[in-house]
Amino acid sequence: MARGGPIRAGVLAAQGGFAAHLGVLRRLGVEAAEVRSGAEIEAVDLLVLPGGESTTIAKAIARDRLGEPIRRHVEAGRVLFGTCAGMILCDRNHLGLIDAVAVRNAYGRQAQSFEVELDIAALGERPLSAVFIRAPRIAEHGAAVEVLARHDDDPVVVCQGSVLCATFHPELTDDLRLHEYAVALCQRPDDEMKESGSVAR
Repeated sequence: MARGGPIRAGVLAAQGGFAAHLGVLRRLGVEAAEVRSGAEIEAVDLLVLPGGESTTIAKAIARDRLGEPIRRHVEAGRVLFGTCAGMILCDRNHLGLIDAVAVRNAYGRQAQSFEVELDIAALGERPLSAVFIRAPRIAEHGAAVEVLARHDDDPVVVCQGSVLCATFHPELTDDLRLHEYAVALCQRPDDEMKESGSVAR
């Protein structure tokens, strides 16, 4: 894992909004590339699971046998950032990377998309603009999950060890701070990051 050196990021490019995440990471000066194989996942410090269609992405992960490489990434204390559908894939019922359960399309379909300002203390005093498109809701979570932000009392940004998840699309605004936070996690001590890990095999 990067400690003071260049951070290598990979965005799972199975389906969904991977290109927008790549653009944000590159604007932050991070070396970022599409990843589609276990070997490519093993080569990165930060792995992003983007939004899209969670069922389609889950099928691609199963088809390409990426489940174990993704779990090993987290178990090694390397950072994973899941957004929208990517957050769903991290929950207990899918890859089991975070002790939480997500409900798909909890705020309605595409026509019910909305944008709100979120107070996230970890990002400073200025609110973060968050775009919710067919967003999931975190229905429950364990004590090990830290809630960084809420909307209408629902957790919308959570962290457990090296896994950071958002139920919305941070890549769709010009505010780069949540991605910047994910990049900063790559510099945290290994023992802190390994507190996470697969919680549901």
